[in-house]
Amino acid sequence: MPDIAAWRALQTELTIAGERRLVLLEGARDLAIQWLQALMPSLELEGGLWVGAVSDIPNNHLTSIEPAKARHWLGRETSLIAWDGWQGNPPDAFAALSGTLKAGGLLFWLMPSLDEWGHFADLDYSRTGLDHDQSHPFAERMADILAKDPSVIRVSLGSQKALTLPRLSKPAVEFRVAATPDQQALVQKLVSFGLGRRRRPLVTTADRGRGKSAALGIAAAQMLQQGRRQILVTAPSKDNVSALFAHARENLGAEVVEASEGRLQTVSGARLRFLPVRELLRDKPEAEVVLVDEAAAIPVSLLKRVLLGWPRVAFASTVHGYEGAGRGFAIRFRQVLDKKTPQWQSHTLSQPVRWAAEDPLEPLISRLFLLGADHIPEERSEVEVGEVSIEPWQPAQASEAELSDAFGLLVQAHYRTTPADLRQWLDDPVARSWRARINGKTVGVLWGAVEGGLGEKLAEQVASGKRRVRGHLLPQSLASHSGFPEAASQRGLRVIRIAITAPFRRLGIGRSLVAAATAGAKREGLDFTGASFGGSSDLYEFWASCGLKLVRIGLQQEATSGEYPVQMICAQSAEGVSLVKQVRTRLAKHWLALVPLNWRELEPELLACMTAALSSECERSKYRPDPADIRDLQHFGDGHRGFRLMVPVLRDLSLAWGVASWLRTHAQANLWCRAVLQGWSWSELQREGLCTGQREGEDRLRAVIRELLQNGPEL
Repeated sequence: MPDIAAWRALQTELTIAGERRLVLLEGARDLAIQWLQALMPSLELEGGLWVGAVSDIPNNHLTSIEPAKARHWLGRETSLIAWDGWQGNPPDAFAALSGTLKAGGLLFWLMPSLDEWGHFADLDYSRTGLDHDQSHPFAERMADILAKDPSVIRVSLGSQKALTLPRLSKPAVEFRVAATPDQQALVQKLVSFGLGRRRRPLVTTADRGRGKSAALGIAAAQMLQQGRRQILVTAPSKDNVSALFAHARENLGAEVVEASEGRLQTVSGARLRFLPVRELLRDKPEAEVVLVDEAAAIPVSLLKRVLLGWPRVAFASTVHGYEGAGRGFAIRFRQVLDKKTPQWQSHTLSQPVRWAAEDPLEPLISRLFLLGADHIPEERSEVEVGEVSIEPWQPAQASEAELSDAFGLLVQAHYRTTPADLRQWLDDPVARSWRARINGKTVGVLWGAVEGGLGEKLAEQVASGKRRVRGHLLPQSLASHSGFPEAASQRGLRVIRIAITAPFRRLGIGRSLVAAATAGAKREGLDFTGASFGGSSDLYEFWASCGLKLVRIGLQQEATSGEYPVQMICAQSAEGVSLVKQVRTRLAKHWLALVPLNWRELEPELLACMTAALSSECERSKYRPDPADIRDLQHFGDGHRGFRLMVPVLRDLSLAWGVASWLRTHAQANLWCRAVLQGWSWSELQREGLCTGQREGEDRLRAVIRELLQNGPEL
């Protein structure tokens, strides 16, 4: 049984020092729960969490949550977390929740002995398609880190050996949660932004526990006190902004006359309100300032609409990878800001507020999940670009420095790379990896996985929608959505991630990595190499340059990027070639009907590329204009036939032999895609800046037809 007095003393000492600790409860699960039941009544449990089965909660003062709900606790504080690892250990959720612990906090982790982790049957593996037939390098690596870290408190359950808890020396100054100079500077900057000129958005990034939400709340209060009447707040959920509103209310004090969840009003009538982001964009209420907290968890497409919808918008987000978009938010959203509001400002918080700088838990969690993984690129001037070596690579066998460097490169290049991806990369037996190096330095990484090979009966069930098998994204998608059961039976290599260090992009290294992976897949007897990615014209052009062909585009925009998923394949076997031909022919046949129904928001540059590629799959005579069509086109070009009557002819013309390739390079290609293929209204086209109205828009399209008839490909 635990030494109650010693644990209470430890919690007190940690609070005074401003530190937190990880406690490993190693041994049988039932013993761990009994041990916690004995200890919990004596500890501070305010805001404490139990992550495990509700029926096994060791103390009723704890809040029981599922790992999938971890995101809802971002921006909140906990005093204690008990995590039942016997029920599964999703890395993203574990890393995220650890950041909610305040000074004095304890994180109890119920697990088998460290020497058993390499073969521990983690229940979370089945969720991701992993199995337990082989060792788990990810867990072995974590066990090694934990065994070597002196700050980790290891409780060996069932052991007769007495546990001696660490004693902390009393610091010269007792830790207090107080505003740091870092945070105060941000408050001043936010207030200046909120009272200042329009169209100069402010972006704040910070690691967990730096006080950014508090700074937003304090700044909002000061803006209201200094004349702002309407300030709106948005975030992924209302729970994310509880700290923001608490600090705003505290700083407004007696000026608050009305306060409810997500709403404050002052004696002067000024208001601070929370609205979910989609409701904000739907209703478009007036406001002088909009504050976006936890912005990395909101799709970039929605952030862009918020940015352009109000005069002053501030974004704040954590940058650690456990939010699934943190660092990528800083990279990807920066491109939008540079283009739309080039006078945007940035601020970074580095000094922790909720715990002391000497706290050992944060760096421990960072090492376990490579949250701070960073890739420092070589300078082009320092190496010979021509000396590029491409080689198969096993990340699970790499040194910690090599692994951190390579994973850091993936994090920088992909907005959704998380700790769960690290586990999948290391533990998945069907993973295949290649890396590109120059003078021994990594400049590129490709991570793929072998998919498919389902039995004929299972493949038929997948195609009919009766079954869904974990993993196998490309084969299942082509079987169920494109309608070809044989796709699920074929085996292919799907490229999951590919990343090239910034100074060495556009030198062909990415194509070389894909070529190496394709050659490896062919040697392994696979039917195809493919990729599934958030569609953009740049990425499409890259994959097309690697020899991959479009086979499918998803119907729903991705939640994180706002882009449609695009799937492309390079066939390697005779069966693969036949499959790709059939899928593309069918997609081309349905293309003109599918586009306006499903892909009205698709980037027009990408739509033009896809249409041009699919036109080659059509029979040369199928979309060729007949004499009546030619006559209508001439009349339309001369201004004697209306646009609405011409839409069927113009759409068919888009797939006519050679026309799509000619159109995609035309100055009016975007207008053509939006008006003809996607069916946008003239008011929508006007808002997009593609024309000044119907008459001018039609005139532009008439000019395109006149030019096509005179100088375009032969019809």
